[in-house]
Amino acid sequence: MGFQICALSLIRADPKSRNMIDVQAIQDALKQFNLDGWLLYDFRGTNPLARRVLQFAEDAVGSRRWFYCIPAEGEPKKLVHRIESGALDTLPGKKTVYLKWQELEAGIEHLLAGIDKVAMEYSANNANPYVSRVDAGTVELVRRSCDEVVSSGNLIQLFEAVWDDEQWAMHQEASEHTNAAFKRAWSLIANRIRAGEEVTEVSVQQEIMQHFADNGMTTYHPPIVGIGPHSGDPHFEPDPANDTVMSEGDFVLIDLWAKMDRPRGVYSDLTRVGFIGETVPKTYEDVFRIVAAARDAGIATVKDAFASGRPLQGWEVDQATRDVIEEAGYGEAFIHRTGHSIGQETHGNGANMDNLEMHDDRLVLPSTCFSIEPGIYLPESGIRSEVDVFVDENGEVHVTGGELQTAVIPILAEY
Repeated sequence: MGFQICALSLIRADPKSRNMIDVQAIQDALKQFNLDGWLLYDFRGTNPLARRVLQFAEDAVGSRRWFYCIPAEGEPKKLVHRIESGALDTLPGKKTVYLKWQELEAGIEHLLAGIDKVAMEYSANNANPYVSRVDAGTVELVRRSCDEVVSSGNLIQLFEAVWDDEQWAMHQEASEHTNAAFKRAWSLIANRIRAGEEVTEVSVQQEIMQHFADNGMTTYHPPIVGIGPHSGDPHFEPDPANDTVMSEGDFVLIDLWAKMDRPRGVYSDLTRVGFIGETVPKTYEDVFRIVAAARDAGIATVKDAFASGRPLQGWEVDQATRDVIEEAGYGEAFIHRTGHSIGQETHGNGANMDNLEMHDDRLVLPSTCFSIEPGIYLPESGIRSEVDVFVDENGEVHVTGGELQTAVIPILAEY
């Protein structure tokens, strides 16, 4: 854990340099990960992770292959095509220009001279598809010039998924608004039901989107609002074709996500459940208690690891939540990972809390954020509780988005 905080302090030391690549910080991380170098590669925008690490503009996509090699010691090296010889001119290091394919292969060998173990956006057996951006043929070509190609997964999140103080502040601001969005949604449902007026999944979705607009927020997709069986579909999307009218006695799940509409804004992503009535049936409460216990077990796993200084991998958090649900007999009904990295995209490029869809062995790093959102999905309803967890640069664990939901909300009693 000392390694993580030390490396992060190098990245965060000078906020003014956040738009510039910090070669020294990368080299320090390479040494601490026992790597000889990092080979970043792109062809026509196929490796957005490398492009983001190197601070490329979104629209700066060329048509020829380039390679950028950062050794653990010494000066970086560049390999670019003659037609686009300036592709990496904003980056430090010596440049080699190729034209023929033979020159490309010789150039890669030159880049990797003295490097035995190199990191790339690669994952053995495609175990981590979020990181696996370099095609197999390119990996084969690189292996001709070095002994070992390993995943850059932890490097990627260290230099791409880490937040600075400004982003942490924007997340907290976003969390206040996403938390308030639930009150607005539950109130709309309650008021219309009492007035005998129609309220549908889409109308609640639209109310939440208006709340985001009113508070200077943006999102890549409208929220999930699902009642009854629709709540049992983790990725249900209400639209006019499947829109359903809500009635007293319906179970409701709302999953919403948004960020402040500012450069480098980061998301808040929350899920809560309610029941349209004065009291909540025991069947829903019983399942919710299991889900909440699983959520709390995941949070406790993160807090315990950082309090003790123990390195924590993403899969461990998933397993902690999954064990609770499996022990309660609902293992087959928990059909997704426990959580995902959160950043400028809702699903960011850091470690996921996952030991189901993949065995994510990336470290949970300070100054990164992720969701913890276990769920139990049955034919009649789905119950999920989602919170966001941010580990600050000192290893303190913050659960954001307001108070933890401790019971299914009786909407007509509380709103």
